[in-house]
Amino acid sequence: MPVRGKHRSKKSNVITRGMLAAGTGGIALALPLVSATGASAATPATAPQIAKTAHTAVVPNVQLVTYKVVAGDTLSKVAQKYPKSGGWKKLYAANRAVIGDNPALIRPGLKLTVGTKSLGSTTVRTTANATAAVAKTTTATVTQASAKTYANNLDGWIKESLDVMAKAGIPGSYDGIHRNVMRESSGNPNAINNWDSNAAAGIPSKGLLQVIDPTFQAYHVAGTSMNIYDPVANITAACNYAAKTYGSIDNVNGAY
Repeated sequence: MPVRGKHRSKKSNVITRGMLAAGTGGIALALPLVSATGASAATPATAPQIAKTAHTAVVPNVQLVTYKVVAGDTLSKVAQKYPKSGGWKKLYAANRAVIGDNPALIRPGLKLTVGTKSLGSTTVRTTANATAAVAKTTTATVTQASAKTYANNLDGWIKESLDVMAKAGIPGSYDGIHRNVMRESSGNPNAINNWDSNAAAGIPSKGLLQVIDPTFQAYHVAGTSMNIYDPVANITAACNYAAKTYGSIDNVNGAY
C-alpha cells in the first residue's frame, strides 16, 4: 500500500521452506471424567450422570495449553519446547485444521494447541443441582477444546481477519478483501514490489494487500502479528487503513 496510492504489478519473492513428512496420530486431549464416591461411580457420558446414592463428586478442571508461533519456528522446534506434545507428527495431527495441508508452513501468530494443564478440581454434592454443575463444568471444558480455528490458506486468512475486524469495529466484506488481494498479490503472502517508487524510496509494498512498513505500523491492529508478511495482520492493517481513508476496503477497486 504506497503512501500516495501508487500500485503497479509487482514481483514476488516466495519464501520456500523445507518440507516435513506429514505424520499421523494426535495429542490426546481427553475430556475430564467425573468420579463419584459412595455406592457407585459416575459413568462418562455427554451429560455426566451421578448415582443417587453417592454423596460427593470430584470434577477435574483442565485448560488447553496453546503456543503462539513466532518467526523461525518449525513444528519440530515447538515439539521440543513441549515434550508432552508427542513430537512434531502428533503436534501436526492435533493442529492440522489450523496449519493446513503443509506441516512445513506455520506462519507467525498462529496458535497451536500443545497439550492441557490441570487447574485442580471441584467437589460438589450429588444432588440435582450438583448434576447440573458437573454438566456445566464439562460443557465449559468442551467449549474451550472446540475454539474456532481457521484454514491456513487465503480463505482462512480472510475469515480470521474479518473476525478480528468485527471485534475492532473495522468495516469490510469477504468479497471486498478477496478482490483486492487477488489484484495486489494474487494471494501470495510473501509478495513484495521491488521496482516501483516506494521500493526506490526504500519502503517497498509487501504482503497480500501490498502494504508499506509505515502504513502497516500506523494501522496495525492489536492482537495480530507485528510481522508485515503475516497474512491476517497484513489484511487487517490494510483494511483499517482503507476504512480510515475510503470508508471501507469494499470501496477500493484499484490502486490505493
